[in-house]
Amino acid sequence: MSAWLETARGTTPRVGESAELKNEISMRDIELFTEITGDKNPLHYDEAIAKNSIFGGLIVQGGVTSGILNAIVAEKLPGPGTVFLKVDWSFTKAVLVGDVITGRIEVLKARDDKPICDLRTTVTNQHGEVCLKGTATTFTVPV
Repeated sequence: MSAWLETARGTTPRVGESAELKNEISMRDIELFTEITGDKNPLHYDEAIAKNSIFGGLIVQGGVTSGILNAIVAEKLPGPGTVFLKVDWSFTKAVLVGDVITGRIEVLKARDDKPICDLRTTVTNQHGEVCLKGTATTFTVPV
């Protein structure tokens, strides 16, 4: 067994292992993301424009939707010290203010020689609709 993740979370990730995190999206999430990025798209702020769009209401930035996956890999699996090396994500449904999203990752491959994992990634809303799907590769620095 490789010891590269034992420092971070006590065990090496195993193929098929998964982790989830749930979060209710609020207007404050949009505002905080805007403070960081400057993204002031009217679909995030103008209720009239957003309501009359194909989305039917205010939507959150894609970075907020995908951000839940950052929290999972850094806090749960693979765990502390983990960063993304590569992501391949499709945003398949907009996340609206008030939606409850669940991020989920599943280990597809964990290398024995290096602290690298390939993951399946998804974000669903409270209706079970997939909002983001794809894959990611992570690297873990023992902390």
